[in-house]
Amino acid sequence: MPLTDLPLEELRAYRGDVAEPADFDAFWADSLALAREHDLAVTLSPHTGPALPALRVEDVRFAGWAGDPIAAWLIRPAHLPGPLPVVVEFIGYSGGRGLPVERTTWAAAGFAHLVVDTRGMGQDTPDPDPTAPGGQWVGGFMTKGVGDPSTYFYRRAYVDCARAVEVAHALPALGVDVDPARVVVRGGSQGGAFTLAAAGLSGDRVAAALVDVPFLCHLRRAVDTASEGPYPEVVTYLRRHSPEAVEQTFRTLSYVDGANFARRAAAPALFSVALMDPVCPPSTVFAAYNRYGERAGSPRKDIDVWEFGDHGGGLGFQVQRQLRFLDGLGLR
Repeated sequence: MPLTDLPLEELRAYRGDVAEPADFDAFWADSLALAREHDLAVTLSPHTGPALPALRVEDVRFAGWAGDPIAAWLIRPAHLPGPLPVVVEFIGYSGGRGLPVERTTWAAAGFAHLVVDTRGMGQDTPDPDPTAPGGQWVGGFMTKGVGDPSTYFYRRAYVDCARAVEVAHALPALGVDVDPARVVVRGGSQGGAFTLAAAGLSGDRVAAALVDVPFLCHLRRAVDTASEGPYPEVVTYLRRHSPEAVEQTFRTLSYVDGANFARRAAAPALFSVALMDPVCPPSTVFAAYNRYGERAGSPRKDIDVWEFGDHGGGLGFQVQRQLRFLDGLGLR
């Protein structure tokens, strides 16, 4: 995959022109308030799969948007004394929480690991979609309900992520020995967008953010330039709709743009970007990175650049860097 974006020296200063609605904060405050009309309703049940003697695994359910049940795994070391730090992980596009045997790294590193399913994508969390009767969209999820910010799929999904952070803080009351002062959010691609949303919506409830090759950032440029992945769904949708749909579509997308959440995030952050990424163009990642924390006191931030990385970013090497980053913050 060749280099198709700006040179690195330009990327390091790149901010782009990211639309931000005047009522962005009010929209999300109202969205969270609606969700909080429902009790968080966290339940934990022992996992019934094959035994993992070194780990304690529980099936978690909690109330997300509109009280909809969201599934997660809570995976933690069985014999390490607490209170443990918590990593809340969000998943990439079309994926779900998977199986506990696929998610053992963070527990092995000494964290309680809350792996959050994605509504409509994960096998255990449906999306009761109010736009389904008569709704129009193309392919996956990028244009599902895009005709209005209030019905857009990612409104529901982002609220679920903020509620997942609330779950991490609620665990001690359920007898789980974790430290609410050490809650880390992480994810790659769509999970990176969810991480930015969770950090931007959760304020000081998040102690650090690990943001890998984030999706849903600088969305106008992303739709115009990405050659692979979900962004072409928007192109196909707009090709099939009237010219008037263009303005409304990008208005809706501006409410979920990760660059806008990045501005509001207050936690120290480690980003990663891959310069040969055809799915999340590097300039869109830098647009979020260069805005990160600017409305929240400019917290520490770093970015790892993978010169020859594709959408896989830095793979396992990046996880090693994330562990060192968290160690440097005293979060392990």
